Amino acid sequence: MSRSLKVRPEYISQVKLAVKRNGYARQKDLAEELFISLSTLNNYLNGRPVDHLNFTEISDKLGQDWKEISTFEDNPTSTIGKENPEEPIPGCPEENASSMYVERPPIEQTCLEALLRPHALVRVKAPRLMGKTSLMVRMLAQLAQKGYKRACLNLHLATETDLTAVNRFFKWFCISVGQSLGMPNRLADYWDEDFSTSKVDTTEYFEKYLLPNAGAPVVLCLDEVDRVFPYREVASEFLGLLRAWHERGKVEKIWQGLRLVVVHSTEVYIPLNINESPFNVGLPIELPEFTPEQVQELARQHGKEWNPPCIEQLMEMVGGHPYLVEQAFINSNDSLESLLQDAPTDAGIYANHLRHLWRILRQHSDLTAALLKVVEAENPVRLELMQTYKLHSMGLIKKQGNEVMPSCRLYQQYFRERLGEL
Repeated sequence: MSRSLKVRPEYISQVKLAVKRNGYARQKDLAEELFISLSTLNNYLNGRPVDHLNFTEISDKLGQDWKEISTFEDNPTSTIGKENPEEPIPGCPEENASSMYVERPPIEQTCLEALLRPHALVRVKAPRLMGKTSLMVRMLAQLAQKGYKRACLNLHLATETDLTAVNRFFKWFCISVGQSLGMPNRLADYWDEDFSTSKVDTTEYFEKYLLPNAGAPVVLCLDEVDRVFPYREVASEFLGLLRAWHERGKVEKIWQGLRLVVVHSTEVYIPLNINESPFNVGLPIELPEFTPEQVQELARQHGKEWNPPCIEQLMEMVGGHPYLVEQAFINSNDSLESLLQDAPTDAGIYANHLRHLWRILRQHSDLTAALLKVVEAENPVRLELMQTYKLHSMGLIKKQGNEVMPSCRLYQQYFRERLGEL
């Protein structure tokens, strides 16, 4: 029973869909609940080998029959290989690249036009679950059709150990990008431990190996970049390097072939030299909430014939938050009245999502106090800068000038009751 298992190709779409259907907004949320690494869960969802115990635990959590959907890693009669499925790009979250996508013009066209230009840098910022990854996947798919090479790296795949030492982080970064491009690890040929620095070695690895051998311009998408922000030394060196590469692209041909997409949920809250920050150059993109017309379009894509009054009732509870709206369409088997009545409770469709946010808040007493102040107030209030950053990145508040307010009635009602019990 110690042999590794993997999901059969014909069940991959099913297990990916089960993540959202079971109330997990992101793979990371499920991984944290199971106390497993994000990379292990990513392997499971993409049909790559996973330890037997982890495989059964993930399957049980997603309501899947592990015996039905699995095959042994070394099973010669496995269907893997017979159907020759297209291999996923490591790190690229193709589970979000479904046919269901609501455009927010002119954002998509603006991003695409920018990334077609040499040495482009696009910065996508929005609170969690606002559709940053879906936009990224859509852009990457369109660029791939034009012959560009894609490399995706979610910074949450870095371990705590990777993030606490600059040298180790840059090695992890180089190897991970190479894997995403499908290129062998040749880091030993370019890494000089004695007479160079990790930033120089990383630059050499890209300039002399990855970029020249990619065969086409490379779009490197870095997702959840705010993961590095608390690690000041790594963050400062890494973000400074991205800015340096962007600047070199203005004059050096090899760097013009690198197009950077930096995706993050909050403002950078570490001090950076203005000339070394990637957050004051390139194209900034902030994702807004859906409009009523866009919510109506998403309903249509889900096969729901909701009239404008129903859309209005839903948006009174969850606003135009893409994830919250989509969950209503996925789970709207009961009446809308019943769905909205139960929504801010542990009996509602958002229960797993709300409990996940609650667990995070309980670990930070300063954030619970700040959020209580927000949900109890009749008008927008002002918080400390760091509290605003963190609550906004979680999607719990929205900004109104220098003040903040609950991002939607769902969060206000749920957390007013929970926080009031403390």
